Amino acid sequence: MKYTKVSLKTTTEAVDFISNLFDEIGLEGIQIEDNIPLSEEDKKAMFIDILPDLPEDDGTAIVSSYFDPAAFEIPQLRMKIEEGLKELSLFVNVGEGTLQFSDTDDKDWLNNWKEFFKPFHVAEDIIIKPTWEELPEHKENDIIIEIDPGIAFGTGAHETTKLCILGLRNYITPDTKLLDVGCGSGILSIIGLKLGASHAVGTDIDAHALDATRENIMVNHISEKNFDLIAGDIISDQAIQQKVGMKKYNVVVANILADIIIPLSGEIMQHMTENGIFISSGILNTKADEVQDALLKNGFHIVEKNEMGDWVSFVATPEAAK
Repeated sequence: MKYTKVSLKTTTEAVDFISNLFDEIGLEGIQIEDNIPLSEEDKKAMFIDILPDLPEDDGTAIVSSYFDPAAFEIPQLRMKIEEGLKELSLFVNVGEGTLQFSDTDDKDWLNNWKEFFKPFHVAEDIIIKPTWEELPEHKENDIIIEIDPGIAFGTGAHETTKLCILGLRNYITPDTKLLDVGCGSGILSIIGLKLGASHAVGTDIDAHALDATRENIMVNHISEKNFDLIAGDIISDQAIQQKVGMKKYNVVVANILADIIIPLSGEIMQHMTENGIFISSGILNTKADEVQDALLKNGFHIVEKNEMGDWVSFVATPEAAK
């Protein structure tokens, strides 16, 4: 099926008005392109360390939407948009007001990536298998982890996740109670339990991540009594901190970002046992020193610093346990 894309070049000050105009006409799913610099709040919400280099903000923006050609006649749609622009121009600068229409293929953008996600070894005896793929030949004692990350982060293929998995491989025991902060698809918690941990708790602020984790728990035949999920921000929300519990976890793993691990290092120790292990990853090598300084400042002793590609992982324990 073909869709038609309508794009309108306007000004950033008119974006909200244009979006509302599109909505009133019946165009849904608005896309906005501009060069407005991201605020610190925006950057934190995006959960990425490397931000795109944007050209200088010139005050222009492009508002776009996609529609079924059978639902609109382009000449009539053009006329409605131009009439709306004329009214809006009486009280806001709409800029060029240039309209463009183009055809685009209907593609399953959310699922096309799956053809590139194949089973692979993340350690000698740990295999990550997409739920939709057949498992190739493997050893009888291999640990098989089935994953459908959905739109949550965490297939196990990225260096940051591999660093965490290798850390878990070294520190999980049958007595381990595991806390997975920012659990994403749940892959680290599931691996921890498959490695023998007695119980795991996963936290995440993203509802989509928790949905993906629940599905992956079921696919991997993990008993609900061995795995709890908590929605919220453990760094700033006292109610979440109380739910997670104090001095309970032998191993804490956080595969997030340096800018989140830094404040997390000041909070997480109260949830760890005296000899607990804190595995942190998702740290670009350019920010490793900042994370290390934060860990030391907050009473941790660095046990290991591991690197893979451009990424760094720290394994730390409370200084008193040294």
